[in-house]
Amino acid sequence: MSVIYILLTISIIVAIGFFAAFIYAVKSGQFDDSYTPSVRMLFEDELVKEKPEPTIKTKKTN
Repeated sequence: MSVIYILLTISIIVAIGFFAAFIYAVKSGQFDDSYTPSVRMLFEDELVKEKPEPTIKTKKTN
């Protein structure tokens, strides 16, 4: 039974370590994307599609 407590404690310590590393990476700008905004303007025309003309639907009368 004491092995379960040891493994649980170790897993919580590892989880806190990974969480701290993630917070550090976010705060240091690791996930900032500086490349995509400069390239987005080159492909902007491909992203904008013309809207198709709306079709006229008629009601059926009985």
